[in-house]
Formats: sequence, C-alpha cells, structure tokens
Amino acid sequence: TTVHWHGLLLPNRYDGVPYLTNMPTQPGETHLFKFPIIQNGTFWYHS
Repeated sequence: TTVHWHGLLLPNRYDGVPYLTNMPTQPGETHLFKFPIIQNGTFWYHS
C-alpha cells in the first residue's frame, strides 16, 4: 500500500506512486510520514 496526497506540497518521495517514488508498505509493516506542512486548508489522501 502507498498513500497519495492531494493538494499538499510535499517532497517527491511522498507522492505515493508504488515502485516509482517509494516502495509499498507491506502487510505487517509500518511507515512513518514526517514532512513539513507549509500551507493551510483541508486536503485528502487515498491509498
């Protein structure tokens, strides 16, 4: 599983394109997202 964010200005590695910008998180694994949020608003994401 990967997470794709909409509307947030993020480093490319967090774009959520499996096998291109990052490797999918496998069942039983965890992934910590840590990045600065530089804009205000309501945004959405999906996996």
